[in-house]
Amino acid sequence: MIEVDAASPVPPYEQIRSQIALLIDTGGLGEGHRLPTVRQLAADLGLAPNTVARAYKELEAQGYTAAKSRKGTTVVGPQNLASEPFRHDLQVEADAFVRKALGRGAAPESIVDAVRRALQQG
Repeated sequence: MIEVDAASPVPPYEQIRSQIALLIDTGGLGEGHRLPTVRQLAADLGLAPNTVARAYKELEAQGYTAAKSRKGTTVVGPQNLASEPFRHDLQVEADAFVRKALGRGAAPESIVDAVRRALQQG
């Protein structure tokens, strides 16, 4: 479910954080879902436990998860990304990106592909 690209310039903890956040925001991980233990995910990914712990701490600070002793880290729920201010800001930024890309001669399909790649990279 989670993959870390060692060749990526994005730090491993951020790759983990962004992938889990995306899964939560898109409904892939629902409220109450228990995340693997820090040690288990670190072992699965071949990383130091501190790397996974940092990702989990950042998810908790952002309100995605809650860490409870003896119950582990559970998903609190998706962030309220549907709020009107967020939608407005997102649209403004998307409009600017599309205008710039079209102005440089990019085809619509290329623009959509670029957005998909950016989403996959988190």
